[in-house]
Amino acid sequence: MSAVIETNNLTKRYREKLAVNALTLAIQEGEVFGFLGPNGAGKTTTILMLLGLTEPTSGQASVCGFDPLHEPLEVKKRVGYLPENPGFYEDLSARENLLYMARLNRIPEDKARRRTAEVLDQVELSDDGRRLVREFSRGMKQRLGIAEVLIKDPRAVILDEPTLGIDPDGAIRILEMIKSLNRDHNLTVMLSSHQLQQVQEICSRVGIIVKGRLIVQGQMDELGRAILKERQWNFLLEVGAGASGLENDLGAIHGVDEIERRAHGLFLRCTRDVRAEVMALLTRKNLPLLQLRSEDPTLEEIYLKYFREA
Repeated sequence: MSAVIETNNLTKRYREKLAVNALTLAIQEGEVFGFLGPNGAGKTTTILMLLGLTEPTSGQASVCGFDPLHEPLEVKKRVGYLPENPGFYEDLSARENLLYMARLNRIPEDKARRRTAEVLDQVELSDDGRRLVREFSRGMKQRLGIAEVLIKDPRAVILDEPTLGIDPDGAIRILEMIKSLNRDHNLTVMLSSHQLQQVQEICSRVGIIVKGRLIVQGQMDELGRAILKERQWNFLLEVGAGASGLENDLGAIHGVDEIERRAHGLFLRCTRDVRAEVMALLTRKNLPLLQLRSEDPTLEEIYLKYFREA
């Protein structure tokens, strides 16, 4: 498997501000890579360098085998980019916007019309293709933005906060669309976001950037095991009424390392399997068990762990 996007010590400085600090990463062909970090961490600056839209201070990048600094047009032919707030001609229809984008990409007219119909179908806007864009909701505009990205049949796409400001149902539709494009067309996806739950649903691998520095990258299960260390067991416990003092009793069980109160129960980080002792404790206290299930670390836990260390 070859890297579609690769950087080596990529750095961008704006006078005294170090926006991106010696970034080295590789995104493999056909994977969905989550690029995570708080606002101002350097995510968008990195994307602009990858697209040849801003010049790095030092370091190198390769996108689809081309140097975006010296061969930006070759990169743009092969990579689609959806910014956080995509722009359209509001007084044109969705179909007219896509045809215009196809002409900008020098796609022959017959192929442009065929591709326009195809991508409108892919993003579930076939019935709205002749509507003016000003009539679209934000979610529909984001889907039209994805269609615009796909019009040139790219090898990779870079999506910057594609679900920002969209209602939950619209966000789910966009995530399902991204998964489908990746699965059915082997499309490489770089997803920049701070919506951690959404990233966890669709990304196979993540990188976390803080203050311009990539502090960790890898498979989520590997990162989860790394933060567990010796705490190899995690359980979510929920009981009925009358659980006063339960946390102290649980903390006295050998192997219970940490207890965290959550909206629906208690999260136990343990050095061994303590389910038998927990069940015996609940039986002695005559407490009704609602759930006791094993849980792997969430992406939010992984993110906070590395963010705090940075």
